[in-house]
Amino acid sequence: MSQSRQPQVNLDALYDPPSETIVKGVMSRLLPFHIAYLDVATFFCLATGSAQGLDASPRGGEPGFVKVLDERTVAFADWPGNNRIASLRNLTEDDRVGMLFLFPGLEVFMRINGRARICVDADLLSKLGEGGRTPKTGIVVAIDEVLFHCGKAINRAKLWKPESQLERKAVPSMGEMKAALTGIDPSKAGEIDAGYYRAVRGDLY
Repeated sequence: MSQSRQPQVNLDALYDPPSETIVKGVMSRLLPFHIAYLDVATFFCLATGSAQGLDASPRGGEPGFVKVLDERTVAFADWPGNNRIASLRNLTEDDRVGMLFLFPGLEVFMRINGRARICVDADLLSKLGEGGRTPKTGIVVAIDEVLFHCGKAINRAKLWKPESQLERKAVPSMGEMKAALTGIDPSKAGEIDAGYYRAVRGDLY
């Protein structure tokens, strides 16, 4: 069913309004406690979009890999992935971004919404370097909103519980999926898996 044909849902009748504390917690600039979380952040998901659709991309690094440039601006490196560079291509068309931070072991999320640009300034790229490497590009985000989000989803998922970690054999491996997609002999899956884990663990930058 297309979006235009869906029946209108009265969301205000279904959901209570947010509390005053929640409303006041949506800021247009970073406060010291936001910066404290960014200083330890190691992972976030980046949402971008274009006329062709939406994209969400995982981003990770050493603690503090998202740099605070000032109270309204943050920046992070774009490191090699699968070379689709969907996020970067989207930013050339639509500068809106969303950043959802997860903090291992903590029951809270932090969100930043803003406007982003691709940067190739040598001084900034040097500041964003990791592992002895300098990125080809950085992404600079002008903050529109920064807020914390409760961690109920973390507890519903039991995300940080050791018993929630999946056994590798619980789902098809990367090698098995690649064999299915490309017609490669399935017996080669183990060899493909070994190469994948060498790259994903060793070729980080």
